[in-house]
Amino acid sequence: MIILDARASSGGQPQPIVPTIRVMTRSNDVQPAFWDAGSNYGVQQPLTDQAVRDAERLLDVTLPASLLDLLRVQNGGQVTGARNAFRTDRPTSWSEDHVPFDHVMGIGHRESTVSLLDSPYLVEEWGLPSPVVLLSGDGPLWIALDYRACGRHGEPSVGWFDADFSVELALAADFGSFVEGLTSASDFD
Repeated sequence: MIILDARASSGGQPQPIVPTIRVMTRSNDVQPAFWDAGSNYGVQQPLTDQAVRDAERLLDVTLPASLLDLLRVQNGGQVTGARNAFRTDRPTSWSEDHVPFDHVMGIGHRESTVSLLDSPYLVEEWGLPSPVVLLSGDGPLWIALDYRACGRHGEPSVGWFDADFSVELALAADFGSFVEGLTSASDFD
């Protein structure tokens, strides 16, 4: 973002316009580079306000605004290769130093596509703690919004859940921080 600022000198003569550049680092700044434009895997119909209200009612949670911002750009699907992993500070059953994040579940009912709306069934099926809302994964390994500490209408943390080994790992304090921490899986090769 460039802001132009013209200020007068003490002699009343206008000073040249000096551009000021502000660097913005919020999670919504990565949106254009977040989704894999070459894939329609897991993409739901465009997200509507009614679909959000219905999802929050079904899941009995308030979804994070940073997640909804991403889903309004594209309602689920593959993420770009530059953002398909998250560094961990301890080993998991997946890797010594990271977990995969190759897709995000959208909100909807597209045939043969898993959705955030499937979370209640999948949480029960895999014996995961509650309340969590699954974001990505394929049983037994999941990345989820974890509402246990904040309550169903607070800002959830993001965690890694391995149902086979009953292991949990906190990844980020909130979804925006999680997105900002995403990197390429190729960084770990």
